[in-house]
Amino acid sequence: LDELDPYSADDLLLAHGIMMRGLIEEAGVFRSRPVGVVDSQGRVVHFGTLPQYVPGLIADLLDWTRDSDLHMLIRSCVFHYEFELIHPFADGNGRVGRLWHTLLLSRWNPAFAWLPVESVIHDRQQGYYDAINTSNNAGESTAFIEFMLSAIQAALTEAISAGDGMSDEAPDKETARWRQIETYLKSHDCIRNADVRALCGVSAATANRILVALVASGRLVKVHSGKYWAYRLP
Repeated sequence: LDELDPYSADDLLLAHGIMMRGLIEEAGVFRSRPVGVVDSQGRVVHFGTLPQYVPGLIADLLDWTRDSDLHMLIRSCVFHYEFELIHPFADGNGRVGRLWHTLLLSRWNPAFAWLPVESVIHDRQQGYYDAINTSNNAGESTAFIEFMLSAIQAALTEAISAGDGMSDEAPDKETARWRQIETYLKSHDCIRNADVRALCGVSAATANRILVALVASGRLVKVHSGKYWAYRLP
């Protein structure tokens, strides 16, 4: 995240290319064809912007996000919603939108680098998609902004509470958690946030911090698995 400019279309394309390389043909470029978003029953619930207008609209959105006087908490939510509305890529729009939301917030307050939006909505996915659909139907982003602000507040409260509990933890608890994760990975290809929560009996925010620390120490490697991030042994 430190090397990405949150207001650069080139960096946005770079991030998409890294995340989607090998998964789709149009990785790292704006889509060249029309695209529709379908629900679980295969019904089209939203059509993305026509491809010829995507580059200009993304440039305008990035410029607005940079120059707006709105508070960054609200501004980043507006960006996230409008980004999903444009749907600039053939696939991976949700992943990149949530990454860019995190990038914007982390530039405002570095603490958000440790509380990524992907983790914030991990246990709130249905509410996330419902908020997008409600805003789409209303023709404006209020419902999505309210949902995201509520989710961020809840995640921050949970993280602070978990952090208070972790401050007095003995090193042997960290070792025990690592051994649980290491044992799990001997019989599984990868581990996710939900698996760590179940293994260690911790919150989503604490599980995320455990995984981030293990990646930083070189014990785990972060990889993409389906719609979610996963972690495996080096």
